[in-house]
Amino acid sequence: MSDQHLDEGHDMHRMHEEMHEAEHSHAEHGVHVGVSHPAPRKGAPSYSRHAGHQIADFRRRFWISLIVTIPILILSPSIQSFAGLEGILRFPGDQYVLFILASFVYFYGGYPFLKGIVNELRVRLPGMMTLIAVAITTAYLYSMAITFGLGGGVLFWELSTLIDIMLLGHWIEMRSVLGASQALEELAKLMPSDAHKLLSDGSVRDVPLDSLVVGDYVLVKPGEKVPADGEVVDGETSVNESMLTGESKPVTKKAGATVIGGAINGEGAITVEVKKTGKDSFLSQVIDLVKQAQESKSRTQDLADRAALALVIIALVGGGLTFFVWQLLINASVDFSLERAVTVMVIACPHALGLAIPLVVAISTALGAQNGLLVRNRAAFEQARNIQAMIFDKTGTLTEGRFGVTDVVTFTGEVDEHALLSYAAALEGSSEHPIAQGIVASQAASAALHVESFRALPGKGVEGTVNGHVMRVVSPGYLKEQRRTVTDERIERLTAQGKTVVFVVIDKVVAGAIALADIIRPESKQAIATLKEMGIRSLMLTGDNRQVAQWVAEEVGLDDYFAEVLPQDKVMKVKEVQSRGLVVAMVGDGINDAPAIAQADVGIAIGAGTDVAVEVGDIILVRSTPLDTVTIVRLARSTYRKMVQNLGWATGYNALAIPLAAGILYPFGIILTPAAGAVLMSASTVIVAFNSRFLKLEK
Repeated sequence: MSDQHLDEGHDMHRMHEEMHEAEHSHAEHGVHVGVSHPAPRKGAPSYSRHAGHQIADFRRRFWISLIVTIPILILSPSIQSFAGLEGILRFPGDQYVLFILASFVYFYGGYPFLKGIVNELRVRLPGMMTLIAVAITTAYLYSMAITFGLGGGVLFWELSTLIDIMLLGHWIEMRSVLGASQALEELAKLMPSDAHKLLSDGSVRDVPLDSLVVGDYVLVKPGEKVPADGEVVDGETSVNESMLTGESKPVTKKAGATVIGGAINGEGAITVEVKKTGKDSFLSQVIDLVKQAQESKSRTQDLADRAALALVIIALVGGGLTFFVWQLLINASVDFSLERAVTVMVIACPHALGLAIPLVVAISTALGAQNGLLVRNRAAFEQARNIQAMIFDKTGTLTEGRFGVTDVVTFTGEVDEHALLSYAAALEGSSEHPIAQGIVASQAASAALHVESFRALPGKGVEGTVNGHVMRVVSPGYLKEQRRTVTDERIERLTAQGKTVVFVVIDKVVAGAIALADIIRPESKQAIATLKEMGIRSLMLTGDNRQVAQWVAEEVGLDDYFAEVLPQDKVMKVKEVQSRGLVVAMVGDGINDAPAIAQADVGIAIGAGTDVAVEVGDIILVRSTPLDTVTIVRLARSTYRKMVQNLGWATGYNALAIPLAAGILYPFGIILTPAAGAVLMSASTVIVAFNSRFLKLEK
């Protein structure tokens, strides 16, 4: 085998390796509370790796730190004094034991935050991690100085509980998001693991997919996946390419026709000459589109991050000013001035802010699951409240993705519509063709009719004897070959709608016609109408022809549609709508939809669709109904409103508490100690948690 052929043969292997590498290069949750980062942009920093490991790490650190916090609480002088146990639990050297335990919590439990501040400062985006790290470090260094001789009271229990609650907040939030997309690996799963290669002596041998090269011949049996892009050289069949191209109709393939790797073969065996492999294949190009769309999706900063940035500035400036005023202007003692500054720093990072967003996220995620929604990317979910245009894929989204009978037309009075359909269904029951299956599925009672002498007419239809009547269900092309013309405005109308029309011939008389199309989901029309009431434009994107697209658009009441769109052009259509200044959501289920879903501001995947579409989607519709897109917008709006309420309380509380911590009421004999500040922080947390429980789905 030549070097060139070796290179081509291993393209698919390299593609698998690239997917494996991509799976392990997702952005880390890590530097901002409440931020779920999409795949990193080119040149953007990677904050962490392995989201699943991060969740386990936060869980482990929380539980271990919480266990160590218990003796810290018992040994803390302020807690002992409050409980009246000060003289009972004290022993020589207890302050050093307290210091050692608190040091463990600081370095072990606080490690993610200490690491986070380094990452935030490196990219010049100080946020929640900076705020937490500054607060716990200030409290730790101050308390260590107290332990080894400086006058004042230690803040070890405040430090430990603050770390515990922040670890809990991160854990809650990270569990509510499934983690980074594995879309590229899911794409690879579409391809079969091996192929039936035809050898020069006429024998067939099963070979690994990556050993195929251009010019090889492969046999594709009924029901199997096509192993590579190529051209049919022998045989005739119908191929289901809907998951790849978006075209709902089964496509007839015979000698000279092209086939796409990953498409599902129908009822006939075909021989295919391999034309493209590896990076040149259609599927590989779709993979590249997904990667590009994911990398170009901008990173969203959320409310908690912006609030944290403001509090970082307030905490640092406030703490410094507090120390400066008490030490240099009022001439207070160093330990008193430092205690005031530390109290400001600690209270500027309330527990409430750490839980304000994650608690709402956890509750809204559970509420969404109860309503058939699976939220994968919370940043995109928050953006859903601003959706202005909702683009729907047609096949499998607005429609059921299967052929079904939409109309039955009779030409004679001898047979009614029900009888005509029953006869046709009985005859088609012996065929595996998708059109036949669509007719059979519409008429379950047809099994009672007796069929004899069944025979397939390749590319034209079927014939047989049903209850003594010679019947044929045939294509318009068959009638044309027989020089038989059917002139009926009803047939012309159905054809203009892009529907597939077959004719039923009974005893040489054309008795009627049956029209089939991709069945529209019954809830699609209601979903579009409700979105319009909410001020959201509804559009459709499909690879189907214009007649089919227009028929579906009129049936469900769409504002606009894009027809005959090739898979590689779907991303451009999404960008086109985005260029109008609109916040765009894309709803789809097929592999051909994956790049467009990734490109949209909010990607929504139908849960019953392909794995790759589900992995790319920010939100998954578990019940596979477009009506749930309305639920997404409603829940996003309710969630955002609750977040604003919580953050309003948390930050508003700080605006009042920080001046008290700084000692503004000291002339009136009111001074806020660190311990008292911690109690107030706890009260704030309770209020935020209580308010979060009242989250409801907006109607």
